[in-house]
Amino acid sequence: MTRPEILVLGSVNRDLIVHAPRLPLPGETLRGQRFGSCLGGKGANQAVAAARLGARVALAARVGLLENGAAMVAQLAGEGVDTRAIVQPADEVPGVALIVVGAEDAENQIVTVAGSNGTLPLEQVEALRLDGLLWLVAQQELPLQSIARAFQRARAAGVKTALNAAPFRAGSESLLPLVDLLVVNSLEAQALVTTLGGAAAEPVVLAQTLRAKGPAAVLVSLGADGLCWVDADGPRHVAARSVKAVDTVGAGDTLVGALITALAEGQPIANALAFAQAAAALAVSRAGVQDAMPRREEVELLLAQNN
Repeated sequence: MTRPEILVLGSVNRDLIVHAPRLPLPGETLRGQRFGSCLGGKGANQAVAAARLGARVALAARVGLLENGAAMVAQLAGEGVDTRAIVQPADEVPGVALIVVGAEDAENQIVTVAGSNGTLPLEQVEALRLDGLLWLVAQQELPLQSIARAFQRARAAGVKTALNAAPFRAGSESLLPLVDLLVVNSLEAQALVTTLGGAAAEPVVLAQTLRAKGPAAVLVSLGADGLCWVDADGPRHVAARSVKAVDTVGAGDTLVGALITALAEGQPIANALAFAQAAAALAVSRAGVQDAMPRREEVELLLAQNN
């Protein structure tokens, strides 16, 4: 089997998704419109997004075999994700995410239970093969010490590191000196800056503040307002594509998977950002999480239509 160029170190969940007229208020019970279950987790989502776009990608994860965990791993393999670095303990339960999507604005609320994601040990990180990799990508649904050790090993091996600092967790600021590319939304960016002692600020200022802590580049996603990118060449804003938002769950993961795919291919930054924006736009225009993630030809067609 061909060695991957991208390794995603991340979570695998079973997503339980309820669609409702809108997001419920605290203490309120709403009658839902429909319910579905699918493979999810930020690690799995980003790996699948990259694989669908043509990347050679592997996923390192811990997926308990209880509650049908083996089927989750099989589904990942069916998407073209290299699953050889997934450990499957027989006595653990996979992670679970409870998701509510509001029909009025397609916004969502998510509660996760770590399950086997929360037990990923340093021993598994030490066993990871890094030869041939261009990028190691992580999120924050795993133990932070495991992410830190993976980034240390990647740096020593000359592999670039990308952190999607989501969901925000206290202590994640300690990872910043080990990060080449930081991807956050505006709320996560503000939370990180606040943890570092900073004040509320505009996204470009937040990105510049975070970049000063170690990352070579910072991307702050702004939803319908596009994204803010800051690197050594300064800040740039990329407007969002005009689409009818149907479901925003998984849009951020699609953005990350697409961006890393483009960067691994050596695309210039402007092209890589446009590629990632197009992939995310297609994802939010459809219902579902991984079901909504586009294929390579769809993204290229959308890009061609706007050239």
